Amino acid sequence: MTPPPSIKIAPSILAADFADFGAECRAVELQGADWIHVDVMDGHFVPNITFGPATCAAIRRHIRGIMDVHLMIAPVDPYIAAFAEAGADIITAHIEAGPHIHRTLQAIRATGKKAGLALNPGTGLDGVEHLLDLTDLICVMTVNPGFGGQSFIDLSAKVRALRAMIGDRPIHIEIDGGITSETAPLMTRAGADVLVAGSAVFKGGSARSPEAYGQNIRAIRTAAEAAIGRAA
Repeated sequence: MTPPPSIKIAPSILAADFADFGAECRAVELQGADWIHVDVMDGHFVPNITFGPATCAAIRRHIRGIMDVHLMIAPVDPYIAAFAEAGADIITAHIEAGPHIHRTLQAIRATGKKAGLALNPGTGLDGVEHLLDLTDLICVMTVNPGFGGQSFIDLSAKVRALRAMIGDRPIHIEIDGGITSETAPLMTRAGADVLVAGSAVFKGGSARSPEAYGQNIRAIRTAAEAAIGRAA
């Protein structure tokens, strides 16, 4: 039996101090973050506006590890090259954002970046199977996209079905929305291995006093690892 994958914690800078992104990225990495998650919103596909390629380029030099860029925008294709040039390691597009998601995943891969596919809470797995060979990560949204701090939607059955569909392919299952030390175990038991957390990581600390970030990351990781029978 294949052992469960190691759990990665990806703090979302949507919950960080917007005036001090560079220091915030450095702080959470030093406190144990595996990836940095950047939520890009356009005010069209989702009802909020956040960051663009210039922000990604500005924070890239402060990030030692993976910059995980989640595009909640439509259309996607005209902006892929810009986010790739800005230093994204993973570029994730929503299956709901356009009619030609296969082409979008091809375009991401053509830049040399890893390609992610995101699914809204109300989106089923129909159509996903034929995209798996172009996909490095599938992001299951456990809130409706657009704002941080929303309540978690338990989609354990969806994640289990997705893990079974993926089989032995080296594809991450990422969970985005409402992740805490209480909800993380539900998702890792179902088969997720990347946990995006915003307020649950950044609460109680700051870039100049980041110890709380480390405590929060360790609490999420410990609960998630325990749920799959692995010591954090």
